[in-house]
Amino acid sequence: MVAPAAPGRGRNDGGRMTIHRESVAPDGRQGRLIAPCTMLCLATWLATQLPGFLIAAFLLPAILAVTIDRRPHRQRADRDPLTGLDRRASLIAALAAGTEEAARRREETACLVFEIDNFRSFEARLDREALDTLLRLTARRLVAALRDSDTCVRLDGPVFAVALGVMPRLGQPDAERLAQRLQDLLSLPLRIGEEDLRPSLSAGFARAAGVSPLTPEGLLQAATLALIEGQRRGPGTIRAYDHAMQARNRARQRHGRDVGRALENGEIRPFFQPQLCLAIGRVTGAEALARWHRPDGVTVPPVDFLSALEGAGRMRELGAQILDGALAALSDWDARDLGIDRVGVNFSAEELRQADLVDRVGFALGRYGLDPGRLSVEVLETVVAGRPDDTVAANLHGLARLGCRIDLDDFGTGHASITSIRRFPVNRLKIDRSFVRGIDRDMTQRRIVGAILTMADRLELEALAEGVETPGELETIREMGCGHLQGFVLARPMAAADFAAWLAAPRGESPGVPMAQHLRIG
Repeated sequence: MVAPAAPGRGRNDGGRMTIHRESVAPDGRQGRLIAPCTMLCLATWLATQLPGFLIAAFLLPAILAVTIDRRPHRQRADRDPLTGLDRRASLIAALAAGTEEAARRREETACLVFEIDNFRSFEARLDREALDTLLRLTARRLVAALRDSDTCVRLDGPVFAVALGVMPRLGQPDAERLAQRLQDLLSLPLRIGEEDLRPSLSAGFARAAGVSPLTPEGLLQAATLALIEGQRRGPGTIRAYDHAMQARNRARQRHGRDVGRALENGEIRPFFQPQLCLAIGRVTGAEALARWHRPDGVTVPPVDFLSALEGAGRMRELGAQILDGALAALSDWDARDLGIDRVGVNFSAEELRQADLVDRVGFALGRYGLDPGRLSVEVLETVVAGRPDDTVAANLHGLARLGCRIDLDDFGTGHASITSIRRFPVNRLKIDRSFVRGIDRDMTQRRIVGAILTMADRLELEALAEGVETPGELETIREMGCGHLQGFVLARPMAAADFAAWLAAPRGESPGVPMAQHLRIG
């Protein structure tokens, strides 16, 4: 079923056979030489009828111009310049021809869609050239595994699709085995430059027999829905399309519209979780966390709306609203003399790639009259692990020059080396909660956190333990010499007004927000 593609292939265009020979350039682009037999036959006939000098002077240039292909602009538009693969229009055309032929011959065809699950983490680590190489090599692997009758395209970003040529027998198990074989091939390790990469790919597929009403666009949509459903369960999945996916997709679309309206109406705003300085026993900071506070009073966590905003391309808008809300809250707390030194705001990899980020942050700080040192820019460890692109690096250094502090969030989960940390102006490591959980009972956890604290001390960085939930964890963190903590043991995230009331209340009391009575922070 899966065989190497031949270097050349023929196509019958309405009774005229056109011979194609594809060449692959070093950068992965493919060229095509076209020699229509009709033109060659015409040249042969003319050679017997006309003097040689007429052929050489007038006819051969015209024949060669047609033979070589007089549609370079159309070719470039129909092909992805990075990988040399065809684009979506070619896939739709292949699916249309395949479904028509399958119906006529009572056979079967299918569409498969693949996506590199961990491409975003690669984006945070690799430069543009390495990412392009990853996409080109993935495309070459896929093309090499397919038959001449199959069509392979790059849809967008790290997403590839295949229209299978018709087959006499293609049941659900057959299609799943094929998807598995292709997934295994595309997931093999790659070495690009100095990086050893292990791509993780998910696949979704749909057979023509399982889609109703059957259209080329509907078959592609069905395979895409299967891919999305699989990815919701985790990376490296393979899912077949079923009709129930349509209903779930419509529900997600409604949810996406609701989330978009919530963002526009100001319902998504920052909640604040206090950060305790253990050396002085005082709350000195807060992390701003996005929450959707619906009109009915229900608070929705980010896991239920961030993906919808990412899919809609509205993360920049969300980031701007959270930053503005956090700085407004800090300014208000200053007016109340609550003694909060700084507020932390999370910046996504997408935001860090925006060329105007430093200017926008500086403008926002100036609007509220706040010193830049009172803003902690929280960046995931994966952003500095490996080699982030030039814009990310420039923005981090630009924010540091502005005076902002840089916190490395979820530290311990992103494989950042000491060298990569020192390349950036990091001020504090935020130890991921997965290492803090049960630290008072688990010696392995204690050793890991101890090693992180030792490294932070040697690098003259502050450290904060995230996700501290129990008094035992708090006491262990304190004994180990960690400077700061945040977590449910202190308080859950709360609205800005509740945060102010919580700070102003006598210790251990808080209107609507419980606090551990036994917590010794004085």
